[in-house]
This record gives sequence, structure tokens and C-alpha cells, in this order.
Amino acid sequence: MRSSLYGKDLLSLADLSSEQLTELLDTALRIKRDTKAGRVSAPLSGKSVAIIMQKASIRTRVSFEVATARLGAHPVVMTGQNGAFSRGEPVNDTARVLDGYVDCIVLRTYADSLIEELAHHARVPVVNALTDKFHPCQGLADLLTVRERFGSFAGLKLVYIGDGSNNMAHTYLQAGALVGMDVAIATPDDYRPDADILAAAHVIASGTGAHLTVTSDVYEAAEAADVIVTDTFTSMGQEDEHDLRLNIFKAYRVDDSLMERASARAIFMHCLPAHRGEEVTSEVIDGPQSVIYAQAENRVHAQQALLSLLLNERNE
Repeated sequence: MRSSLYGKDLLSLADLSSEQLTELLDTALRIKRDTKAGRVSAPLSGKSVAIIMQKASIRTRVSFEVATARLGAHPVVMTGQNGAFSRGEPVNDTARVLDGYVDCIVLRTYADSLIEELAHHARVPVVNALTDKFHPCQGLADLLTVRERFGSFAGLKLVYIGDGSNNMAHTYLQAGALVGMDVAIATPDDYRPDADILAAAHVIASGTGAHLTVTSDVYEAAEAADVIVTDTFTSMGQEDEHDLRLNIFKAYRVDDSLMERASARAIFMHCLPAHRGEEVTSEVIDGPQSVIYAQAENRVHAQQALLSLLLNERNE
């Protein structure tokens, strides 16, 4: 039976219902088990996926290429500023041309306006592989990691520490709201999440029971947390602000004293690349509570599930 996700775009996790997100995670878990057991199928044989990376990437590019190939489809990778949407061609023209070549477009870019315009014009599914506001594919992998570790999201509390205005903070608010998991964002007052995104997440959370909070008190936020997660203080494009941002966020570094506030069963996650000594200490990220490598591996399983549900008419 065809999934309700068939033919859809994924620009942020808010494009999913709670039921669709559960279906996606169930599919990812099944695909991961099958892959580990050597059970291979190619449900997307004969299809092609355009993977456009306007920002540098290791995990996103490799995981999407591998996910596409494992499904039997052909990945068409375009990287750098000259790979696509260059030479002044209107987005409409690029979208309609790619429509004739590929069955899905994956885009990692800067402003959300570009991927929104692309999705408006393209007739094939468009997937956000990172924009300034959202990183839904990383969110899927992180939810998969949490579910593997705890079995469900009921009663869990995820705490994100760092820049509350970045794409991962926004994605965790949407993720928690959809699965009914409490989420706390610990961030300086000047770096709170986008007000519209936070308000929309609260609307979703009202239907699932998730409790969403934003605070500048990092120790209060970490109290009894089941998941502590952070991200680099200086994202791509912010390199000139590196020293300034280190000073602003110095009280938000994840260290042993902060992890001691969390639950005894708490895990630490980071979407990588990490800067040891800046947003997290080596003792934490390389310690026994860290699951960063399992989290990174889950990118490929989650994206394989996503592409399968978007493109496979028979939901295999």
C-alpha cells in the first residue's frame, strides 16, 4: 500500500503528521535491521535522485548517496556554488528541467526561501538537507537514535544547549512536539528560537502533550534530562563571529558538571562536526554517555526510509 508520504515534500518536520513521523521511524528501524542482517532490496531501481550540496558536507552528502544507492536508485550529486542554481537561471526553470531528469531533489542550502521556491515549482518531491532555519533529516536521525535507546518517547525530556535560533533548535522543537517528548532550549536571551516557529510547535504540542520551554538557565534546563544535545557555536557562514560567539556562549558548554544534572540514564548527542573544548568537553563527547557515532550512522537509515516512502508506490 502506498504511504501517505508518497510524492510529498519535506522542508521541515512540521510537514509531517505525528502518524507519518511514526511510520517513517518504524520504516527506518526495519531498514536498519534488514541492512544489518544482509537482507537487501532495491525498491527504487530505475529512479534517480538529485543531491544538491551548496554548503560543504560530509555526513549529509555521503549518507544521502549511500541511502539512494542502497534503494537501487541513482544519485546525481552536484556540489558547490556552481553545481546548481548558478549562472542566474530562474529557480522555476531549474526545477522544471530537473523534473524531467530525476524523481526527487535533495537540497542543502542557505536561505529557506530558495528551497520553498524550488518546492513550489518542482513536481517531484523536494527534501531539505539543511537550510538556515531547519535540518529535518538530522532530526529524523536523532529521533531514531533516541527511540532505539529508550524504546519510546513517552516521559522523555530532551535538552538542547547552545544557539537557540539555529536550525537544530527549531528542528528539536518540532520533533518533540510531534512525538510527545518534552523539549527544553537553553540559550542566551538574544538567541531565542524564531517566535513563529516556536508558536507553531506549541500548537502541535497541544495535541501530543509535549512540554516545550525556552530558558537562559542551562542548569535548570538540564535537570533530569534524558537527552542532552548541542551543536557548534559557530555555523558555516558565521566564521567571522567565531571569537564573539565563543564569548557569548561560554556558559553553555556541555561538561561533566552539566551532565551530572541530567538523569543517570541520559545520553549525549551532537550532530557533528564538533569542536572539543568549545561547545562540549572531550570528557563528555568521548565519554560513556555519548552516542554521536550511532547518531551519525542513523542518518543513512533515516534517509533511506524517507526516500523509500516518498518515492516507492508500494511502500516496500
